[in-house]
Amino acid sequence: MALKATIFKVNLNVADTDRGVYLQCPLTLARHPSETDERMMVRLLAWALNADERLEFTKGLCADDEPELWLKSYAGEIEHWIEVGLPDERRLKKACHRAKQVTLYAYGGRAVSVWWQQNSQALQRYDNLTIIELASDSTQQLAAAAERAMECQVTITDGDVWLSCGDINLQLDWTRRYPV
Repeated sequence: MALKATIFKVNLNVADTDRGVYLQCPLTLARHPSETDERMMVRLLAWALNADERLEFTKGLCADDEPELWLKSYAGEIEHWIEVGLPDERRLKKACHRAKQVTLYAYGGRAVSVWWQQNSQALQRYDNLTIIELASDSTQQLAAAAERAMECQVTITDGDVWLSCGDINLQLDWTRRYPV
């Protein structure tokens, strides 16, 4: 028998003063059996950082031709393709050709630097690509907050990101890898 996804319910409040976005959203996340809490929480964080009523979680790990999240126009065009982790350069190339904007939230500690050294030359030709590196200690603290039912608050002001989820309160440590 195949393992099924674990369902997480999140009541997410986003106050993004930088973009003027204020949302309270009940979200449902399906964690694939092979997915870690850290990866799932980075997906949730990516949603919060790009909060929009049309932003959707996709099939993710179950579909090779879909990102983790996407924002589509009312006509069905992909406006924003959002990935997490350290994907293959060909996947990002494909994303850059299909979407108006592509954002990667890279995490994994020192592995991000190695990945960037291997892929930076090829990726720097895409002007619709943004790569954000999330600090390992931030994503590990975020993973510790994972519960089947969560109340989370994300506040974004002047590029600073604060997250409160359960007993976890943290200021996100992140760096823009590309463009610099």
